[in-house]
Amino acid sequence: MLPTGGGRVETRLSRRRLVVLAVFSCYSLVNAFQWIQYSILSNVFAVFYGVSFTQIDWLSMVYMVAYVPLILPATWLLDARGLRLTALLGSGLNALGAWLKCGSLAPQRYPLTLAAQAVCAIAQVFILGLPSRIASVWFGPTEVSTACAVAVLGNQLGTAIGFLLPPVLVPNTPNDIDLMAHNISIMFYGTAIVSTLLFFLTGVVFEEKPKYPPSHSQAVLQTKPPEDYSYKQSITNLFKNTPFLLLLISYGIMTGTFYSVSTLLNQMIVTHYEGEEVNAGRIGLTLVVAGMVGSIICGLWLDYTKTYKQTTLIVYILSFIGLLVFTFTLDLGYLIVVFVTGGVLGFFMTGYLPLGFEFAVEITYPESEGTSSGLLNASAQIFGILFTLVQGKLTTDYSPRAGNLFLCAWIFVGIILTALIKSDLRRHNVNSGIMNLDVKAVPVDSPVEPESTTLKIQSTL
Repeated sequence: MLPTGGGRVETRLSRRRLVVLAVFSCYSLVNAFQWIQYSILSNVFAVFYGVSFTQIDWLSMVYMVAYVPLILPATWLLDARGLRLTALLGSGLNALGAWLKCGSLAPQRYPLTLAAQAVCAIAQVFILGLPSRIASVWFGPTEVSTACAVAVLGNQLGTAIGFLLPPVLVPNTPNDIDLMAHNISIMFYGTAIVSTLLFFLTGVVFEEKPKYPPSHSQAVLQTKPPEDYSYKQSITNLFKNTPFLLLLISYGIMTGTFYSVSTLLNQMIVTHYEGEEVNAGRIGLTLVVAGMVGSIICGLWLDYTKTYKQTTLIVYILSFIGLLVFTFTLDLGYLIVVFVTGGVLGFFMTGYLPLGFEFAVEITYPESEGTSSGLLNASAQIFGILFTLVQGKLTTDYSPRAGNLFLCAWIFVGIILTALIKSDLRRHNVNSGIMNLDVKAVPVDSPVEPESTTLKIQSTL
């Protein structure tokens, strides 16, 4: 990993890192909002466009379908052309899709709104793989997991707002289509304006990387000549990594379950609580906000303990228990119970997302964070499509309980796979000065963080 001989590499934290993280989190938020805004109003949009619930479900599933074939080109672009271009593509396509939706404000324009959502889905390909890359490139070893959690948090917050705001902005008025179109237009135009502003902010704020590497592991990677990197070899290495393959499947199961539950939540709630579309959105909000809290707590915990496998396994088991409780209390007739069980489920299930990202980076270092994260997300999209289709069919033909029990069975499989993962924390070992590296730290002054260091790196290979 290092050239022969010695060299001095200064590590320092950049103040810009916080602004980069904030802007990314905001445009990721808007992209997630656009993903869920149709599903949480599935009955409203089915009436407005005169289509079936399955066609409305495809407005959510198109995010998952687009991701799978495009993730490898997107991760290649991230590695070959860098962080800034990838960020501009994600935020730019997000804004373009939002403006296209403004042209679909008529009942006969379902194909246009589907095409617009497909553009937003392509934007997502350039967004979901960035949290771990931004965290690794811009943040130090004592804050990298927390930074990744905050980056994921933006996407979760967008889902939360997507659960809460659309039912308020677009109440169900099946007898007044003109009023419905007006209400939808407020949501679409507002989203387009915000996403355009964030695109311009991305162009101003994002840089490829800070002037100084923020950590020893980044310093090591930056000493590698660009010609030594092979994207094809990186993919091959990942698929030869057995712990990563186990995580790839278990992450797909957990996140695919979250996608499926989020997409079908409105249908599940309205089945047992007729006319409660607004409360369905609030339950979704509760689920995601609780998950945001879980994400931050898990990120802080990982930065403090580095117990990646243990934490991931515990959260997986508690998610399984949470889904079981949610399943068997959904039809009791008490919405307050659904709020509580949904919150518990969200705390663990959504809190798992940054755990998977960071665990993958640890066990696959020095492979690209964008590539490992991209493959994890591709797995999540594939499982999300399958789970949404099967759970939707079981919910329609039988009951929400049947669909949820199907998901419970898969999460149990995920628990077993997670338990089999060998915890090899390669990035942590490099930052700790082991893995055949003789590392000596000499303190230097830093205008950002007093404890920043100058590292002398020598190879003993």
